[in-house]
Amino acid sequence: MNQEIAAPPNFTVLLSPTPRGARLARLLATEQLRSWGLPLDRAAQIVAELAANAATHGRVTGRDFRLTLYVVAGTLRIEVSDTRGDQLPRLQQADPCGESGRGLLLVDALADRWGVTPGPRPRKTVWAEVRT
Repeated sequence: MNQEIAAPPNFTVLLSPTPRGARLARLLATEQLRSWGLPLDRAAQIVAELAANAATHGRVTGRDFRLTLYVVAGTLRIEVSDTRGDQLPRLQQADPCGESGRGLLLVDALADRWGVTPGPRPRKTVWAEVRT
């Protein structure tokens, strides 16, 4: 007897590494999560921060960043890939008077796990997981 195995929900989109692309990433992710019936708040904020980082620190003219969302075993995985594999993000203390530098601190606080996967050259993927 043949049984079809349902593939886990999956969403991938390429976006321009601009503030507009980062905003669009959050909007598209929110709509996708809503269609899957998943909680929005933490995941949407994580997407916003990772996409903003890709548009700011991972920007290479003419190269898009990729947003991927998928669910496996009750965990939403958010991946943002860019083509600045030479600049790996790291968690650091933000300047209390600064206007930026808190994105990964927010991701660290909101995600159950997060990290960076290098490659293939010249890419890197920053990922975060949220139990649904």
